Amino acid sequence: MNLLAHAYLSFEQPEILVGNMISDYVKGKKQYDYPIGIQHGIRLHRAIDHFTDHHLATHTGKQVFKPVVGLYAGAFMDVVYDHFLALDTNELSEAEWLPFTQNVYSQLKESSQFLPENFAVQLPHMSTHNWLFHYRYDAAIEKSFGGLVRRTRYLTDHLPAFEVFEAEYSFLKEQYELFFPDVKKFAQTELNRLLNQ
Repeated sequence: MNLLAHAYLSFEQPEILVGNMISDYVKGKKQYDYPIGIQHGIRLHRAIDHFTDHHLATHTGKQVFKPVVGLYAGAFMDVVYDHFLALDTNELSEAEWLPFTQNVYSQLKESSQFLPENFAVQLPHMSTHNWLFHYRYDAAIEKSFGGLVRRTRYLTDHLPAFEVFEAEYSFLKEQYELFFPDVKKFAQTELNRLLNQ
């Protein structure tokens, strides 16, 4: 669910971006149906997810969500990470984040022939409402939490999770600050490895 992070950690490489963004919609050996650059993006996405799931900051942050969302705490942390990334002026200024997100949508639309149907259907909504840029706003996080709850099997209300987000905001920001430099370094190293295989 951390769409902004996956877009940003594609390092402005169009085929890597496409693979990174569609990876959750591509199952098993289906990845081999794509051009090699997109395959690298799919693999990069999966490596980033594995790294994220096993990072201490993710484990620590999940503990505040677990009482209200249980096993889905990791998905809520993904959204939290995107929120703080969208506000991270060490990476891009607010003025730079807006054109960055618009460029992401443009590159994805230019590669529409490679987008799985479920992702292609979602892309116009993502672009029109600029989900990636709006992760900076609390209202968008609440909406994202609502979307997560609708896709779960046993959760019925997103408000308890959003209340945790508000109450633990500083703590969650600290986890992001511990996490993001590590995942950025990891993603760059992993991408270089993939490209030099």
